[in-house]
Amino acid sequence: MLNKKITALGAALILTVAASVPAVAQDSKAMSMNDLLRQVEQGRVSDNKENKAREARFAQAKSEQQKVLNETKREKSGLENRSQTLEQDFETNDLAIADLTATLNTRLGSLKELFGVMQQVSGDAQARFENSLTSIQYPDRGQFLEELAKKIGSSAKLPSLTEIERLWFELQREMTESGRVVRISTNVIMSDGQEAETQVVRVGTFNIITDGKYLKFEPLTGNVSELPRQPEQSRFVNSTSDLFNLDSGMVQFGIDPTRGGVLASLIQVPNLQERIQQGGLVGYLIISIGIIGLLIALERMVVLGLASRKVTAQLASDSARQDNALGRVLSVADDNKAADTETLELKLSEAIFKETPALSRGLLFLKIISVVAPLMGLLGTVTGMIKTFQSITLYGTGDPKLMAGGISQALVTTVLGLCVAIPMVLLHTLVSGRSRRIVQVLQEQSAGIIATHAEQESSGRAQV
Repeated sequence: MLNKKITALGAALILTVAASVPAVAQDSKAMSMNDLLRQVEQGRVSDNKENKAREARFAQAKSEQQKVLNETKREKSGLENRSQTLEQDFETNDLAIADLTATLNTRLGSLKELFGVMQQVSGDAQARFENSLTSIQYPDRGQFLEELAKKIGSSAKLPSLTEIERLWFELQREMTESGRVVRISTNVIMSDGQEAETQVVRVGTFNIITDGKYLKFEPLTGNVSELPRQPEQSRFVNSTSDLFNLDSGMVQFGIDPTRGGVLASLIQVPNLQERIQQGGLVGYLIISIGIIGLLIALERMVVLGLASRKVTAQLASDSARQDNALGRVLSVADDNKAADTETLELKLSEAIFKETPALSRGLLFLKIISVVAPLMGLLGTVTGMIKTFQSITLYGTGDPKLMAGGISQALVTTVLGLCVAIPMVLLHTLVSGRSRRIVQVLQEQSAGIIATHAEQESSGRAQV
């Protein structure tokens, strides 16, 4: 019975301290109950020692925390006392500053208003000078004006007489330079991106140019660069060359009072090639048929001019030549002198009909071109307006640039059609007039030959 109780107690102890007892391999020998009891006793003793050491550390940490808390309270009390002292000093200094400010305002009197105006003038002058072309020659004045404005605004220091005089000097110099034409040397960024020192001419505060080119000044970076595109009107570019190469005297030169606005508008004006490109495919077709019509008209004018000269020479000659239309008609009359009047008339009419196609060749094509060109221009107009309405449908009317392409095509094709049609009408009239004059000469000479032959024939009958 006792053994059973001991066995049950040992099992309970094993379950209670299972975490502290090392695992035993299955092939090892089972330890005795006394060994197990001894190990349990040793684990309990070690746990007691560890708990006591932990309690000792907690007690020591508690005392240290209390010490830190006491030190923090003392520091807080000291900072509160210092804060009260600083607040009292702040109030005292604030009152002193107010008194000194009042004294300063009293002593300044009207100078305070003067300094306020100076601060405003310095700020305005700085903004104006930064955008002025004179900053290329005098780049350091902006920093002086900025420092002067800060100095006046701080109220800690008063501007000196030298600084006031320099402010007046800078304003006066800007007014003087705005009416001068000066040649200077500065770095210029070319259109290919390369930077080189170049001689330039500054026309007041309006334009800066070099030989045959307008330049642009960038206020943000202070760089002078060549315009990516010059005005298309040659008179503007030529005037820059005249002014750049002028040593003395006067020359006509158009200044830009907007300091770049008018020049930017002139640059945006498209040239002839760009306007033709705006016409699109219809515009190129109109130009093509116009060139073809012009070549035909020139060929006809040359041919008819030579034919007219040969006919005029034939009129002054007694013998018929085969190198002109009139000579060939007269040779027909010479070959049929023995024929009766009606036969001769038919022969001459046949000869004139043979010469007419060569004299009137190409005239119908010129007339067709003069009619078709305006119709093609109308086609381009309709196509351009369709594109415009499509842009309005998709994007609305908020951005006019979206509609500019279609409107440009519509207007350009109309202009191209008229520019082709009007000359074609004039050339057709001129060429057809020359052709009709030659045919008229042939008909007149033929009628004269027939009348002479009829007269001879009637007189011969009378003699018989």
